[in-house]
Amino acid sequence: MGEVSLLDVSKRFTLRVEGNVQVVDALSHVSFTVHDGEIVSLIGPSGCGKTTALRVAMGLETASGGKVTVDGREVKGCGFDRGMVFQFAELLPWLTALGNVMFGLEMKGMRGAKLRETATRYLELVGLADSLNRRPHQLSGGMKQRVGIARALAVDPKVLLMDEPFGALDAQTRETMQAELLDLHARTGKTILFVTHDLDEAVLIADRIVVLKDGKVEEIMKVPLPRPRPDLGLVRGMPEFAATRYRVWQALHAGATTLH
Repeated sequence: MGEVSLLDVSKRFTLRVEGNVQVVDALSHVSFTVHDGEIVSLIGPSGCGKTTALRVAMGLETASGGKVTVDGREVKGCGFDRGMVFQFAELLPWLTALGNVMFGLEMKGMRGAKLRETATRYLELVGLADSLNRRPHQLSGGMKQRVGIARALAVDPKVLLMDEPFGALDAQTRETMQAELLDLHARTGKTILFVTHDLDEAVLIADRIVVLKDGKVEEIMKVPLPRPRPDLGLVRGMPEFAATRYRVWQALHAGATTLH
């Protein structure tokens, strides 16, 4: 199984600005669950706490209150039950694509022939069978992200945490990666928490959407689209897509004032 829950999670940062101490509540009593095999999109305006929530879930940040659990066990730091894909792949530049994936497996303790075999299998899974020996500077942006996804998947996490992984890509590559992620999900069944600021992307890939505003959960909504998803171009033309996108837009703009 792979179920991740944020239970009444708060995160407070203390900042020093021009000699003055400021306390910032990045998250305030946030609660939601990503069920086994589900994709949940976490969306909200810049600075609303999306990445902070993901970092707390990964164990890179410690919650000021509440807790995170994976399959009922409280998170006490980073662990191989969770894998994270960042907005930028953060590959080790001196290693090949294969070496970068092997590095994560070595950290988990894998050695011998199985190490190379496993890393190769996951690079093949993300469509990089012909690029095993390329270094990061020889890879396109989309290819680097595929290596990052392969590296995260190779340690066989229960939950995949993705922080705007396609945000830095051009529009065409982004659409390709969205389709590939859905195909990968159909083949692996991984539980995914996906942070994005893009309304279309949130609706296209998710089973449910969590709207975050000012560090608080504004609304959680179900995406009434079929799974597995058909061609994403067809999905965009479905009335359910348009209706859900508008609901997300309304939730994000609730309470906003219009200047005349």
